[in-house]
This record gives sequence, structure tokens and C-alpha cells, in this order.
Amino acid sequence: MDRDFATLLAGKLVEGLWSTLLLFAVCAVLGNLLAIPVAFARISECRWLRRPAAFFILALRGTPVLVQLYLFYYGLGEVLSRVPGLRHSMFWPYLREAFGYATLALTLNTAAYCGEIWRGALQGLPKGQVEAAKSLGLNSRQIGLLVLLPQAFRNALPALAGQNVLLLKATSLASTITIFELMAAANLVRSQTFRVYESLIGSAIVYIVLTMIITFAFSLVERRANWPYLR
Repeated sequence: MDRDFATLLAGKLVEGLWSTLLLFAVCAVLGNLLAIPVAFARISECRWLRRPAAFFILALRGTPVLVQLYLFYYGLGEVLSRVPGLRHSMFWPYLREAFGYATLALTLNTAAYCGEIWRGALQGLPKGQVEAAKSLGLNSRQIGLLVLLPQAFRNALPALAGQNVLLLKATSLASTITIFELMAAANLVRSQTFRVYESLIGSAIVYIVLTMIITFAFSLVERRANWPYLR
């Protein structure tokens, strides 16, 4: 690999890396937070909460991420462009950007998958703990926050780690709606230089490094969460 090509590839990958990291960070935080109320709604005894949550999970898990990206970017974007006065408002410069639609699609997708993970973790807890907490005078909110969530979090961590790795890889699809991230950077270098393998292998190496970092971070959290039970 000559120096000029290596410099070009490294520069473009670094440029695309920032968009990938930003998109992943925003979607990971919002998606994982949204997954918790989705999971509680999914196991709720109230059917007006349980059924919409079940449909939300089914719709988002049952369709490809690429279809969801297209629906939000081309579909929702087209609908918003026809709203009277919106094109001339202060919000339009933000609404016409692809980053917001990619964030929305990947956040909802992550919330659906992680919500189902949380549901399984919550339902796997011993039923007697709820009765014990009620006998101590705790209300439903306190039981959920102080009793159920901490234990379900430990049980869900390995699956959540895998799902967040999948989210990282799903950010590569954002290149299909004009976002210049890692995959778009690799494709640009490939189209300019006609050097396919070096460009794609370079982006693959970056994804592998990011995956290792995410996996290591979750393993630290898991070790920390289980530490009181290992002593």
C-alpha cells in the first residue's frame, strides 16, 4: 500500500468515523433508555399498554433496518416537506438532514430489540420478590426502580452487549441515505482509486476495533454489577 493511498484512506476513514461514533452514541443512549418503558409496558397487566408495546416490538423487529431507514428518510421526510409553512420555519434545516431520520430509525429499532431483552430479564426474576417488596410497603414505581431493574440489568447485560454491537454495524446502513460515515468513506475511496480490498478491509478493521471496545466496556460493567455477588 503506497503512502498517498494510505493517507487518503486514513483521512477519509477518520472523517467518517466521527459520524459513526456520534450516530452510535446517540442511538445507543436513547434506544437503551426507551427500551425500559417499552419492556414494562410489554409485561403490564393493562392491555392498552401491553398491546401497543407488543405491536411496536413486532413491527420493528419484523422489518429490516434498511426498510425502516427508507421509510423515515423518504417517507416521513416527504410528508413533512408537504406540511404548510414547515419548509420556511426554523426547524426545516434540521428536518431535512438525513442524520435525524437515521437517529430516529436506529433508536426505535434498538428500543424494540432491547425492550424484548429487558422483558425476558424482568419476567425471569422470581415472582416472590414482588410480593416481598409489597409487604415492605413499596409502591409499584419503587418496586420497578429499586427491586426489579437492578436485578434484570445484570441478567440482561450479555444480550444488551450483543445488541449494541449490532447497532454499531447497523450504522453502516446510514450511508444509503447520504450520511458520510465509515462505510460511505470506504466506498468513496474505493470509487476514487478502484482499490476495493484495501478500502473495505480498512473500514472492517475500524469496526472490529470499535466492537472490541464496546464488548470490553460491557464486560467491565457486567463484572462491576456482579461483584457484590462474587465476594
